[in-house]
Amino acid sequence: MHVTPAAGRTTDQDRVALAEIELCGELIIAASDADEERLSLDRIDEVLLVRCA
Repeated sequence: MHVTPAAGRTTDQDRVALAEIELCGELIIAASDADEERLSLDRIDEVLLVRCA
């Protein structure tokens, strides 16, 4: 799911805010689907598509 502002006008600040909202949404979905009380750091990295170098 991608959220876009009305009228197609975006600023860099808007893009950052929308990206943060999408990431928070992904974490909320993962947390609601989880069997455990808290997500592990590894699971959070997986949800946020973090790759270790």
